[in-house]
Amino acid sequence: MAADLSQIVKAYDVRGVVPDQWDESLAELFGAAFVQVVGADAIVIGHDMRPSSPGLSAAFARGAARQGADVTLIGLCSTDQLYYASGKLNLPGAMFTASHNPAQYNGIKLCRAGAAPVGQDTGLADIRTLVETWSDSGAPEAAERTGTLSERDTLADYAAHLKSLVDLTAIRPLKVVVDAGNGMGGHTVPTVFDGLPLTVVPMYFELDGTFPNHEANPLDPANIVDLQERVRAEGADLGIAFDGDADRCFFVDERGEGVSPSAVTALVAARELAKHPGGTVIHNLITSWSVPEVVRENGGTPVRTRVGHSFIKQEMADTGAIFGGEHSAHYYFKDFWNADTGMLAALHVLAALGTQKAPLSRLVAAYDRYTGSGEINSTVSDQRARTQVVREAFAARQGVTMDDMDGLTVTTADWWFNLRPSNTEPLLRLNVEARDEPTMAKLRDEVLALVRG
Repeated sequence: MAADLSQIVKAYDVRGVVPDQWDESLAELFGAAFVQVVGADAIVIGHDMRPSSPGLSAAFARGAARQGADVTLIGLCSTDQLYYASGKLNLPGAMFTASHNPAQYNGIKLCRAGAAPVGQDTGLADIRTLVETWSDSGAPEAAERTGTLSERDTLADYAAHLKSLVDLTAIRPLKVVVDAGNGMGGHTVPTVFDGLPLTVVPMYFELDGTFPNHEANPLDPANIVDLQERVRAEGADLGIAFDGDADRCFFVDERGEGVSPSAVTALVAARELAKHPGGTVIHNLITSWSVPEVVRENGGTPVRTRVGHSFIKQEMADTGAIFGGEHSAHYYFKDFWNADTGMLAALHVLAALGTQKAPLSRLVAAYDRYTGSGEINSTVSDQRARTQVVREAFAARQGVTMDDMDGLTVTTADWWFNLRPSNTEPLLRLNVEARDEPTMAKLRDEVLALVRG
């Protein structure tokens, strides 16, 4: 019987529990299908530190090579290091990681040559169909020629490329606490930060895919508590936390307070616009009002898009945007093949902080102008029905506008909120922003009461 991949093939990647939902035999079929769908005669593969990653990536490589593709293995790497290799070598790529998910999970992030994304509409659905067919009827026929397998270390070149994109020559000495969460930041940070005037205080740099200290998901406030305490204890200038595959980064100021990813998006946007005057900057519809304001103030054009990296990357390609940012701390750069790299965002923050004397809290205050709720999830039995209840409650109000770009967005002159369904779980996700805390709190509670019935 054909394997049911509906639980593991997501909108943008493959992700599931190993070996319960997928294993090395399926990984080999994914490798063969990837090569066929993207028409590749050569690919590049990397993997994170999860216990299952070496075996899964090796199986994928075997499947690809059996279809005639030459395979370059870059071994342990961050996801943005894999994007670097895909961009620099101009090869389709596969990264084995489950990002911030717990240890029993693993997955594959796929891209075409030049780090162009592969999602449901750009090849992933076709890959799934082939794998399901082959799992029922047997492995695909091997190509006449078996591809070669070779190894290549890209870490030093990746680090040099990032540092060529940000001027760090004039920064003052900074003390920075870095929480790698036992993820790939522990592998990349020492090389990228080498030679910079930084005193690095490392936390959880040991690569360990069982995540013994905390989940490698800094979006959850519980997972940055250790970093916040350490920044205060060390009297550090800032703290940086990376997620499991180190493609996202989060910042803590000198007081140990978290910095909004929207403020980081605005700060980096201003810096990129100084380099590329008049450029376009992409932001998803739940980033702060601050982002398009700062973009306009710096002579740029803001473009609003749906949530999700495939939408951001497509919009960047369509508009020639110089930069894009999401509330989830994904930061995308034209100079990095439109791909997301938390490490490059970190270098921008270090450069901005290090070329002036104010502390980080004061530096980002100019970019953090409103009060936000953060993302609040509610479990519901009927996403559409609960959204309609909210829509009807606000439809008749004075000065309200609504749009359906991604879920329901309701806006007035003083506040906005977005309510959108999860694609994979029975959840509605609420984000609220207002000009002051009491207005935000009142609106948040009103919408949640409607959502939760």
